[in-house]
Amino acid sequence: MKIVTIVGARPQFIKAAVVSRVLRSVSKAREILVHTGQHYDEKMSDIFFKELEIQRPDYHLGVGSGFHGAQTGRMLEAVEQVLLEEKPDWVLVYGDTNSTLAGALAAVKLHISVAHVEAGLRSFNRRMPEEINRVLTDHAADMLFAPTRAAVENLRRESISEERIHLVGDVMYDAALYYGEKARRESRVLERLGLKPESYILVTIHRAENTDTPSRLQAIVEGLCEVGKSIPVVFPVHPRTRKALERHRLFDEAVASLRLIEPVGYLDMVMLEQNARLIATDSGGVQKEAFFYRVPCVTLRGETEWVEIVELGWNRLVYPHSANAVANGITEGLASTGGMEGEPYGNGRSGELIVQRLLAV
Repeated sequence: MKIVTIVGARPQFIKAAVVSRVLRSVSKAREILVHTGQHYDEKMSDIFFKELEIQRPDYHLGVGSGFHGAQTGRMLEAVEQVLLEEKPDWVLVYGDTNSTLAGALAAVKLHISVAHVEAGLRSFNRRMPEEINRVLTDHAADMLFAPTRAAVENLRRESISEERIHLVGDVMYDAALYYGEKARRESRVLERLGLKPESYILVTIHRAENTDTPSRLQAIVEGLCEVGKSIPVVFPVHPRTRKALERHRLFDEAVASLRLIEPVGYLDMVMLEQNARLIATDSGGVQKEAFFYRVPCVTLRGETEWVEIVELGWNRLVYPHSANAVANGITEGLASTGGMEGEPYGNGRSGELIVQRLLAV
């Protein structure tokens, strides 16, 4: 069986690494890896392939950034050419990026079966580009690999047929188990930055609703700066976030009060997550990694797709409408001792289940 895997952004590299490792161990499967180039900076892409031990892409499309429609269109055209050449049995897509949607659309128009890993997630916020991508991909796909029971119920409510839905758990949990131990062995980021365990807050901000809305970005920066008076705030700055900080004249204020650093590799990021006192983020993947490592999390959004960790008490939602809201939410999070125990994301064997289902068709 020939499977074309399409990735383009950091979270997809992590998820694909889990499934690809299983695929490589199966003799009757052959994987062709396509990197759209959605994240093309060396710090945002190449280092992940090295650390995650992913094979070099068979195709690197080099699409780069741009407006959503233009970027998706370029991807759709380029992916279609790959699929016409390779003629795979399945196209495997991950998550909710423009790469995900372009891969799914290119495949279904060529009558190639599509499998979607991380299907069924919903924020119920149609203003998020990611929400549109995930909904359209789910309805186009032939096989939907849902990470949670809530995701399964979302798909059922949208009248997706039962035989297309497969509850497999979350591949990110597989990754956390495997790479968490590797990070403890190999990462030296705490020593490089002079940090001690549980002595700092780790921050990641990258979503468009936060970076492209000046009032929200200002509230986040000012709130973080207030918190930074009492505890160091370590902030690996996403390239888009850096541009937004500079565009909205917030960069100097952030530099003065926060510890801004360049984006880090995956193993260093895992090490920073594992040892943080608290994580503040707008990333879905980082929310879950905080839970996997049992670190309290504050999500700077009005909603989350990962409702389970909010219900268990490990994550709290803080809508960044003001600096006080951000600072107070983080301060409350710092006072938290964690949440209830639970394993809503499977048993760490999601990659194996996905490959088993694909090969059983």
